[in-house]
Amino acid sequence: MKFLKNIVLYAKMIKFSHSLFALPFAGISFILAYLESSLEWGDVLRIFLLIIVCMVSARSAAMGFNRYVDAEIDEKNPRTKEREIPSGKISKLSALLFIGLSSFIFIFASFFVNKLAFLLSFPALFTLFLYSLTKRFTFFCHLVLGFAISLAPLGAWIAVTENISLVPILFSLGLLFHIAAFDVLYAIQDMNFDKVENLKSIPSVLGENNSRTIAVFLHLLSLFFFVWAGINAGLEWMYFLILFAIGVLILYEHKISYDSKTKDLPIQFYQVNSWISVILFFAILFDKWNEFLIKLSSGISFQ
Repeated sequence: MKFLKNIVLYAKMIKFSHSLFALPFAGISFILAYLESSLEWGDVLRIFLLIIVCMVSARSAAMGFNRYVDAEIDEKNPRTKEREIPSGKISKLSALLFIGLSSFIFIFASFFVNKLAFLLSFPALFTLFLYSLTKRFTFFCHLVLGFAISLAPLGAWIAVTENISLVPILFSLGLLFHIAAFDVLYAIQDMNFDKVENLKSIPSVLGENNSRTIAVFLHLLSLFFFVWAGINAGLEWMYFLILFAIGVLILYEHKISYDSKTKDLPIQFYQVNSWISVILFFAILFDKWNEFLIKLSSGISFQ
């Protein structure tokens, strides 16, 4: 029972449920890359499972590191003082061990994907850790976070094809600007605290109104790259129709943030963000469903 409680405790520390947001973007790249690859059926499941292990372990390491280096800051912030490390539920030593174990699992799993994935696992992990430090010296921290998470589609593509092409880059750029916009809105709730602690964020430096304008611009850039990615990937009308629906969800996300002002954001704000990635994944899955099944069944028959 204690073991299970500890698992739940660490899952809360890294907000494990939020892993669902980035996974669909890795799934998007996996599907599109598989359709263009010569990957044999015997390797499909292996690569897919390794991608999930890499995604979860990398995010766990990054979130653990974020909680570790921000422990003193979180202790001062009324919104975050009850988090696991500042509240004493998890010791800093235990958090360090968790970060080390998660990092090892990520690099170890990358080794079994392919050589390029393994070599890139080290700079990828460095980038994921870097975000937690950037808000101490630049308000571009939101873009750094976006870049770190945007590695998911590119990483999944590399896992399948062992190369880099335009389609995953465009999806990664779309994800980069979407995450950056989300994080700008998220940072508004800590705007006043960040000013006092001299932490850099767009809201603390440029103010609430300018931040909302920038978040709108970043989301427009995001949709632009998602459209461009769809065109280059040869996706059809269903994808673009659902992309329009995602635009409506983004507007709703902005409304929730605006209604909250500088108060704590409600759970709906995070739920909408998760819906966006899941809906986009299913848009591509349905668009490529027949093609995916044909390739999959031919691979099974071949084996």
